[in-house]
Amino acid sequence: MLNGCSSAILKKPFTLIAMLPCDLDKTREIVFHALPPGQAARARELLHGLDGMEANLGMTETVLIVRYNVMHYTLDGLESALVEQGFHLDNSLMQKLKRALARFCESVQRENVSINAPEVKSQKVFARVYEQQLHGDKDETPEEWREYK
Repeated sequence: MLNGCSSAILKKPFTLIAMLPCDLDKTREIVFHALPPGQAARARELLHGLDGMEANLGMTETVLIVRYNVMHYTLDGLESALVEQGFHLDNSLMQKLKRALARFCESVQRENVSINAPEVKSQKVFARVYEQQLHGDKDETPEEWREYK
């Protein structure tokens, strides 16, 4: 049980499980470069005023812990905004990997939430168009090249 939500374990591959609302709430670390000092505290003041955003200092002075809903904010967007404001993020390999994984996961979640149910009428139209097309060998390769061994 994490953040008040129970997580389901997939026992069968390709089993669809509905995304819970709490799955969209993220708690992430933004790690700043050690120089200049005090960046995390200044970033906290900047982000603390945003609606639906919770920002707290981490265990060290270079870490800022942010909590947000992925439908309103993304880690990539927050970090980009901070860099534009003159903040310097930690660019170690581990931090780059963590950012890339978070960016991927958040983009997939945002896409999955915004996808509507398939429209049956549009599927039928494409099926009819496909049925009317001539099917067969559409290979443009000359006969002598097909039998080349």
